Amino acid sequence: MEYRFVKKIFKIQTVHPHIHIEKATEMDLILASTSTYRHSLLKRLQIPFRAVAPLVDETAQENEAPEQLVARLALAKARAVSGTHADALVIGSDQVATMDGKLIGKPGDHQTATAQLRACSGREVQFLTGLALTCENTGFQQVHVEPFTVYFRELSDSRIENYLQREQPYDCAGSFKCEGLGIALFSSLCGDDPTALEGLPLISLVNMLELAGINPLN
Repeated sequence: MEYRFVKKIFKIQTVHPHIHIEKATEMDLILASTSTYRHSLLKRLQIPFRAVAPLVDETAQENEAPEQLVARLALAKARAVSGTHADALVIGSDQVATMDGKLIGKPGDHQTATAQLRACSGREVQFLTGLALTCENTGFQQVHVEPFTVYFRELSDSRIENYLQREQPYDCAGSFKCEGLGIALFSSLCGDDPTALEGLPLISLVNMLELAGINPLN
């Protein structure tokens, strides 16, 4: 499998152009995730789907680059569900945040979130979202990594505390919810797909679904 770097987008692709999925509109579409954020995002496309929890070890491998990590985990999640739902088209996704090349995880608690936002104050943070679409029976497979960069405002301790008390984003990488009050933490954003920052890059997903024979606008 080959890594290709094109216009600052990391891609890993195994494409089967000769494969066409018949009756794609009737195909079972599965989101390999129990994330309420991804579930809400996918509903925007108004395509029937269901969610299935993938059983995947998300531990990073030794010396694994962040873009390699999210690509591998997105594909692993999709394949884990495809293994038991061979006829379905399965969506897998994973996201990490990085600053100075180091991973920023989900804080889990108030103290860690406070430390994360202090570290991010006035800084640039890049989010990498891995996306995979697979079908076990046809061999269809697409994998893509979407980058998105956020630039934080200078944040005082009082503003950090006020934000965390009001939104409590302890299950979010980077300690914020961009779809909520977290947008007030940023001075600017840079990326091709704003939904990538929320955890599921819909523009790239639509491109993949079209390759599989599904167009949300049909």
